[in-house]
Amino acid sequence: MLNNIGLPGLLLIAVVVLVLFGRGKISSLMGEVGKGITAFKRGVKDSTDEMERDPDAPREVSGETARDVTPTPVETKDKV
Repeated sequence: MLNNIGLPGLLLIAVVVLVLFGRGKISSLMGEVGKGITAFKRGVKDSTDEMERDPDAPREVSGETARDVTPTPVETKDKV
């Protein structure tokens, strides 16, 4: 259904959105989207820098260090 929307259709949708929401609302929304993208990029860069500084350091997840949760083998008796 949406495969055949061309440039005129997209322009019509853009005009309708502009009329409904107004220029101020759309520009503030785009500003918030830009801030979100910037914060995401900053977070990715910070975590990448942290991993590059000390790649062998143990990582903590939610305040706990990783622990071995492998179950211990239990001796069974064959019932043959």
